[in-house]
Amino acid sequence: MRAVIVGCGRVGAGLAERLARAGNDVTIIDISTDAFSRLEPDFPGQALRADGTDEDVLRRAGVETADWFFALTEGDNRNAFAAQVAAETFGVQNVVAKINDPVRAEAYTMLGLATICRTRLLVDALATYAGLPEDPGASGVRPSQGHHDHHEQEAASSAATTEK
Repeated sequence: MRAVIVGCGRVGAGLAERLARAGNDVTIIDISTDAFSRLEPDFPGQALRADGTDEDVLRRAGVETADWFFALTEGDNRNAFAAQVAAETFGVQNVVAKINDPVRAEAYTMLGLATICRTRLLVDALATYAGLPEDPGASGVRPSQGHHDHHEQEAASSAATTEK
């Protein structure tokens, strides 16, 4: 499996290490050189200091052949944008964006992006610990509810025009 991860914070670095040590081909991208200090010195993947929202950078990272793309920076907008580029421009089938704002996470899910919202996960974990029932919507990655593949939409539109 090939994975591209944008964001080498604690989550990105931890996921990169876990995937790479399981024998997967992993590239992790971050704009900060210091962020890569979170990786073990013998990290078996590739670390790339660059902007993970830039199409040329993503192309250089091999996103066209990625099975998975994870946008895990601290910025909701950056994560949503990087995830959309990976899915729509490069056709990556499995894309997840970390979105910290629960309202935005729900909106992006409805627009076709799989999201994970740590705010909702933490609220649910703490509320459950305090004795409240679990929130079924806070169970981890929320699969996309909408559809955002503009290539398929263009093909369908073109086919409909041809039929007329």
